[in-house]
Amino acid sequence: MSRVALVTGGARGIGRATVRALAADGWSVAFSYRTAEDEARQLHDELRSLDAPVLTTRCDASSHEACAELVERVVSDLGPIHALVNCIGAYRSVPLLEETVAGWHGMLDHNLHPVFYLCRLVVRPMIEAGGGRIINFSIAHADRAAGQTRITAHYAAKVGVLVLTRSFAKEVARHAITVNAISPGFLDSGGMPADELEQLAVSIPAGHVGTPSDAVGAVRFLLSDAASYVNGAHLQVSGGWGT
Repeated sequence: MSRVALVTGGARGIGRATVRALAADGWSVAFSYRTAEDEARQLHDELRSLDAPVLTTRCDASSHEACAELVERVVSDLGPIHALVNCIGAYRSVPLLEETVAGWHGMLDHNLHPVFYLCRLVVRPMIEAGGGRIINFSIAHADRAAGQTRITAHYAAKVGVLVLTRSFAKEVARHAITVNAISPGFLDSGGMPADELEQLAVSIPAGHVGTPSDAVGAVRFLLSDAASYVNGAHLQVSGGWGT
């Protein structure tokens, strides 16, 4: 029986690349999406054509009830969850003095709160099963808690993800559960124009923008036996940017 992974935000970008990689590695993969229905359907059909066990579910992870239903369905259809990869995360750039209450809450609702909900939901079953792996996506240099004037809400939520990751790691380490954060810098995941990415490359020590496959390599490592003693880590995938 193959291991089961749940990937949130799996229809696009890093999440999509992660779903493909884990399916190729022999995992049974469940992935959720909120709005990217066409992309989710295409990915689902692609994996089914390869006979990969896959479950695709629409889920508004800002709701604890929706997260609970997601976890319940994954367990019912595929079996106990061995790995949770939280790739979920909305992005918003707006000057701080122009930020709205709705915009502020939206960043927390779709970046921070789902990580708490889902970690909380899968941890106890993992304890009963004797172990598991959780990976949460933060952002490069979140550990600096630096001032941000245009992405304040998004950045604050990602700093919170890092705090949650370290807190859960401490709490469940004795149960053979690892909880780690991957913090990307600038990756070409399809959401930014090519000319903007080219301008950003100047500020990256590596001299180029990364790709989702760079993040996938970190995911594979943290899920591997080689990372069994890596817990509470903040692994930056940024080409040296933000260090």
